[in-house]
Amino acid sequence: MRVVTYILLALLLLLQYPLWLGKGSWLKVWDMGQQVEAQKQVNEQTHKRNSALDAEVRDLKRGTDAIEERARSELGMVKQGEVFFQVVGGEGAAASGVTAATPPQVKLK
Repeated sequence: MRVVTYILLALLLLLQYPLWLGKGSWLKVWDMGQQVEAQKQVNEQTHKRNSALDAEVRDLKRGTDAIEERARSELGMVKQGEVFFQVVGGEGAAASGVTAATPPQVKLK
């Protein structure tokens, strides 16, 4: 009777081997699922970036507002008839934390 038990146990282990460690095992399926989820996240980020670039291209093709905004911010261009003012702050203004929202205090004598 013991021999039959050992034979059946060995057959059970031989049948379980492909399930856990073989070519299509549970571990490989789980690992592949993890890789698929990671790739889905990468694809979602790429899709968002592509959508933003597509919207920007459509805006540049359609209207002049986006072109004007880029010319002003990136190239420093101004319209004809406009006056350009540049506020130059010294090191003291930057060090004291003076910003556009909080104008500097001026003391009059």
